Amino acid sequence: MDTTLINILCLILLFLGLLGTFLPVLPGLLLSICGLLIYKFGTDADLPMIYIWAFGILTAISAVLSYVIPAKTNRKYGGTRWGSIGSIVGTIVGIFIPIPLGFLIGMFAGVFIGELLHDSKDMNKALQSTKGAFIGFIYGTGFSLVVGVAMFLVVVLDMLDVI
Repeated sequence: MDTTLINILCLILLFLGLLGTFLPVLPGLLLSICGLLIYKFGTDADLPMIYIWAFGILTAISAVLSYVIPAKTNRKYGGTRWGSIGSIVGTIVGIFIPIPLGFLIGMFAGVFIGELLHDSKDMNKALQSTKGAFIGFIYGTGFSLVVGVAMFLVVVLDMLDVI
């Protein structure tokens, strides 16, 4: 395959990966890391392996943090273990609900319902816990976006022989 076509494919995957950091229908950093790997091993790129290892580790960390951070910030905002568990369960269930942003709606609903199951009389606490989960989602998405942008820039700069 022509190097130009491979480079274009890599850039498309990296761009789709960036979009996927905040659009749930795309697997985000997994697309980006695929673009990076295709670029490294599908072309004659002289990209150092340290980038592959670093971005591989950051992608794995991001995958874990996207579930853990909302659960942890839920606790910071007064939530309980019930809300944290609800966050994870709601996210997983929401992935399979065929509506836009189902995973996000599922996460918030999971936190809220989990907190209400823990204490049905304290709706304010459930709302605060849900707010914490939202803030955690923003942090996790921001981390993924930064990693995705860094991958994109590394590939583009290597294509331009800057690094």
